[in-house]
Amino acid sequence: MYAILDIETTGGQYNEEGITEIAIYKYDGNQLIDQFQSLVNPQIEIQPFVVKLTGINNAMLRLAPKFYEVAKRIIEITEGCVIVAHNAEFDYRVIRNEFNRLGYDFMRETLCTVELSQKLLPEMPSYSLGKLVRSLGIPITDRHRAGGDAMATFKLFQLLLSKDQEKTILKSMIKSDIKQGINPKYLDIVDNLPPTIGIFYIHNQEGQIIYIGRSKNIKKKVLQHFTSDSSTNKKIQKETFTVSFEKTGNELVALLKEAEEIAINKPIYNRISKKNIFAYSLYIKTNIDGYHYLSIDKTDGRKRNIMAFTSPTEGKKFITKVMQNAEIPYFIDTIYEKKSKKQTFDSFSKDLTVDYIAYNALLLYQLEYYNIDEGNLLVVDKGRKIDEKSAVVLEQGKVTGYCFFDLNYQVNAPERIAANLTPIAFNRNNRNIVLNYLNKKFGYKLIHF
Repeated sequence: MYAILDIETTGGQYNEEGITEIAIYKYDGNQLIDQFQSLVNPQIEIQPFVVKLTGINNAMLRLAPKFYEVAKRIIEITEGCVIVAHNAEFDYRVIRNEFNRLGYDFMRETLCTVELSQKLLPEMPSYSLGKLVRSLGIPITDRHRAGGDAMATFKLFQLLLSKDQEKTILKSMIKSDIKQGINPKYLDIVDNLPPTIGIFYIHNQEGQIIYIGRSKNIKKKVLQHFTSDSSTNKKIQKETFTVSFEKTGNELVALLKEAEEIAINKPIYNRISKKNIFAYSLYIKTNIDGYHYLSIDKTDGRKRNIMAFTSPTEGKKFITKVMQNAEIPYFIDTIYEKKSKKQTFDSFSKDLTVDYIAYNALLLYQLEYYNIDEGNLLVVDKGRKIDEKSAVVLEQGKVTGYCFFDLNYQVNAPERIAANLTPIAFNRNNRNIVLNYLNKKFGYKLIHF
């Protein structure tokens, strides 16, 4: 039995959202057998961007039932059902929070149609509900309203069920509430952890750090350690006394801080690999005709690389991105008119994973964006809260530390940076961590100072 649902919320801070609309369709695998739909008065203000997105405003909800007035109906219609939703983790979390405020522990198994679609429809260009159902020819009305989105999710779920005839994939992806498998002694520890990005330290009874990790969601990651059956995690579970944490606001600070803390503390359950985690690097070389070309080789710490990768495939994607941005194929064709392809590639393709020859000036101009070795540089990114930003500081390509600053202040004055800087000890991987981050992530800003 399945309860396919969708909710609309007020928006706002994590775990403080309220439900403004809910729709549930009860499905027995053959037909719909029950349904429920209602606006809900969240008793808090709706964020302006949500009003614009859904069309639901506070005036519309003034006479709507409050959550406690529809709670019994939600329990009844979902009883004995697997909750199915597009991004089920979000909908289930918000509904559980609403019930927690009423003192009721609402627990159901869940199934996410995003994850199920990625498994059964791996070639789709997008897995957002609107784009996905349109690609599949599934009609959708009242987009960003609970009823319309829940019905579209229902029709999508029917399609996915038909593709998984043995139901083996579906059964393997049904999730039980993670707290069901956790030892009660860890519940207090987990409840005090934030569901935000940062690093965490697991301590034993003597206060020693036995494990350091990072995650986009500290609470969720620690729960995984406490519920895992792996031999290492069983040892961690046995020795855990408490968990401390540090919010970092973004992944770059978390990556750098984690590497530093592991190197300093050497926790017994962290594997410290002697291998370079960025085993491949991009170098600029020059062929016999004086043309620059890009080469992906195994990382050589004695040479200055342009970019760092965990695999050759990652390197190929980066080169393709640079070439497309620079419209390099045009220049390659021009070069090929002057000499045969065989002669050109024979000049420099000796056991290299990827080789490209390109027009020198344009190629170097495109790569200049990733040059972190000239002068002093800030990588500005998200902070630990809405009105804050972070900055990772590099001097001549060397990471010196990081700082956080208020959005209302400029941070690129050297004296202000120095006053707020949290130093980071030298680590041979720090430069490559930054390079790889610049390649993979979006939303940061580079500022020279």
